[in-house]
Amino acid sequence: MISLAHAQTAAAAPGGAAMIQQFLPLIIIFILFWFMLIRPQMKRAKEQKKMLSELAKGDEIVTSSGQLGKVSRISDQYVSLEIADGVITHVQKSAVQTLLPKGTIKGL
Repeated sequence: MISLAHAQTAAAAPGGAAMIQQFLPLIIIFILFWFMLIRPQMKRAKEQKKMLSELAKGDEIVTSSGQLGKVSRISDQYVSLEIADGVITHVQKSAVQTLLPKGTIKGL
């Protein structure tokens, strides 16, 4: 009887290799999650931050609400946006979505 008890506890206790095999699917899922979701999001945020820091007077932009205009003035947190001749609105810098190529607004 005692030999059966020793055999049973030895089989029930997982070794180092068995633990790795149990956690391997979780590790693989985390790696896939990182490369498919987290990393691209971090890259996009970095590009957005760079675009906002390089924003200059005269650039043509699109805001997150879909408003197109030309930058007339820039402050730390706000951008003055000329959406028509003599019509200027103020938007937060974080609302700037896309930087357009020069002359895009004239073509509309």
